[in-house]
Amino acid sequence: MKSLTIRNLAKTYFDPFAGSQVTAIRDISLTVDAGDFVSVVGPSGCGKTTMLNMIAGFLPATGGQIQVDGRAVSGPGPDRGVVFQSFALFPWRTVLDNVAFGPKMRGMPKARRHEIAREYLALAGLSHAAERYPNELSGGMQQRVGVVRALANEPDVLLMDEPFASVDAQTRMTLQEELTRIWQDRRPTVLFITHDVAEAVFLANRVVVLSKGTVLSDVPVPLARPRAWSSLIEDDHFKALSAQVLQLVRST
Repeated sequence: MKSLTIRNLAKTYFDPFAGSQVTAIRDISLTVDAGDFVSVVGPSGCGKTTMLNMIAGFLPATGGQIQVDGRAVSGPGPDRGVVFQSFALFPWRTVLDNVAFGPKMRGMPKARRHEIAREYLALAGLSHAAERYPNELSGGMQQRVGVVRALANEPDVLLMDEPFASVDAQTRMTLQEELTRIWQDRRPTVLFITHDVAEAVFLANRVVVLSKGTVLSDVPVPLARPRAWSSLIEDDHFKALSAQVLQLVRST
């Protein structure tokens, strides 16, 4: 896995309704070390999703630099995997073929890409669903497929934009626990966008708070791993960290 470096990132665009330029990101500098897990929180409109879309290469930067392991990002690429809030699975493909899609696009033979897909499905406890279609799965299972589909392409950086926001609270907690387990096993470099402060603290090694298009604070999360809600939900250190991050978000 490789590091992600953002230096003095800026994004402005012309708003035809206002008839003027709008600043979505003013100045963001941030480093995610190889194999690290960083969450990003902040109020609506602070630039979280815009930043992620720029890192993914979906939006051009107005200023600054984005680098993966020292290489400048100039557009989408297989070195960056993205998991969105919507499941975005191909409904006409089986779960196995959804997960194998990235390796297929990289030219891998069918046997090898199915081997990789089965390996990641087993990692997420989804081996039994390999031959099912997305409409036969629950929302939580579909999102797990979305996560391992991104991982199966073996990206250097995994970008996640509120991937668990559309599932119920209990399923969300289970998905959070599974993600931390998968991260510990494979150690991808992860940048995770969320509105949920508790989720950000539970998942990450650091929580970055954005405010008005810039970094307000970078909070370390020295909680032991593996993590489980059963042990952390009443943990005083976890509560204190969550309260600290929430106070920072509310101060913006």
